Amino acid sequence: MGALKRFRVLATSLVALLAVACGGGGGSGDETQAGPATLRFSWWGNAERAELMQQAIDLFQSRNPDIKVTPSFQEFEAYWQKMATETAGGNAPDVLQMDFAYLREYSDRNALYDLKKQEGENLELGDLLDGLKGAGEIDGKLYGVPTGGNTWGYIYNPALFTEAGVELPKDGWTWDDYREAMASIVAKTGVHGGGNYIGSYYNLELQLRQEDKLLYTEDGKLGFDKARLKEFFEEGKALADAGAVLPIEKGVQIKPSFALELDLVAGDLGWDNFMARYDKGAKAELQLGPVPTAKAGTSGQYLKPSMLLSVSQKSEHPAAAAKLVSFMVNDPEVGRIFGANRGLPPTKAQRAAAQLEGPLAAVAAYEEGLEFGPTPPAPPKGAGTLEQAFIRITEELQYGRIPVDEAVDQFFTEAEETLGS
Repeated sequence: MGALKRFRVLATSLVALLAVACGGGGGSGDETQAGPATLRFSWWGNAERAELMQQAIDLFQSRNPDIKVTPSFQEFEAYWQKMATETAGGNAPDVLQMDFAYLREYSDRNALYDLKKQEGENLELGDLLDGLKGAGEIDGKLYGVPTGGNTWGYIYNPALFTEAGVELPKDGWTWDDYREAMASIVAKTGVHGGGNYIGSYYNLELQLRQEDKLLYTEDGKLGFDKARLKEFFEEGKALADAGAVLPIEKGVQIKPSFALELDLVAGDLGWDNFMARYDKGAKAELQLGPVPTAKAGTSGQYLKPSMLLSVSQKSEHPAAAAKLVSFMVNDPEVGRIFGANRGLPPTKAQRAAAQLEGPLAAVAAYEEGLEFGPTPPAPPKGAGTLEQAFIRITEELQYGRIPVDEAVDQFFTEAEETLGS
């Protein structure tokens, strides 16, 4: 789903969620006894995921005959419209699939149950990958459990590096190395080194984390100042002016495709699970490599939950709901059923059972070799709006329609309006 579409969904959700009652909440059922119960379970996805989910639900019910699960699903946009309406009406499903971008929004409105009350009872989290532990926590409460994770990586065509006489990416290569590689590759092969990395604020986040800073702070403010953003924008402006990166006109023209899957660039920074998509589309043989860094030994990487499972604050059966969540993230057979459909599995047992092949096996091996930092705080309300603004402003900058200083001022003005910071 495109960022603009996500923004529209977010705006719809915000309006509806304003109607949610903020006080009290919590199911009236026993918080320690898991059954008998009938649970409503909702998620977004397509028919393929629905088939896999039904297999997992059937398995859960066979092992927990006193808990019945009533499933439902929609595609992403329709799903969040439905969740906003049902949550506002106090009729949210017992268990709901959650996007990391929405977690704080729903928890701030007291719509989600604190799953820490079930940890060690009906919810086991001991086998979660280290990088995902604590990913669903806000202010010490657990509002979501990851069902999968991805990290930032560098996906590239090694043949173009070799043709250009550029050393392949290795641990510790710097942002200067990265920019020099892009310039050398386009000069010696005629293929642009990459897309312009200032187009994604996750690259800014990566640089900030390498400097022990955050994109968004715990209290939902920007974690950087105008001078730092100006430095970032100037890096991208210089790359565009030098012709080292794919021209913005071409990048916009090929949307929603990506330059790397069309063999238009030598490499790009992005979520590592995109390796499967790029591998399917590109003619070149691609590899996953380390991200450039500002400081040796500090990659800034973290495991981002691809999606989470949450329990409604209004659920009458929080224990049974927690038991279903626990089953979905821990049971090895569920890991085998889903494979990488929900992102790479979140627990060691499920990853071992997932039978990942080809590019997905490469992603799993890549992640096994990394040392992750803590997951950042859940994004504040309005983060989707700001991500869309960032894309728009950096495109204007690359088109040459606005100078760097104006781009910086525009972003901070919109951030102040959106976040109140």
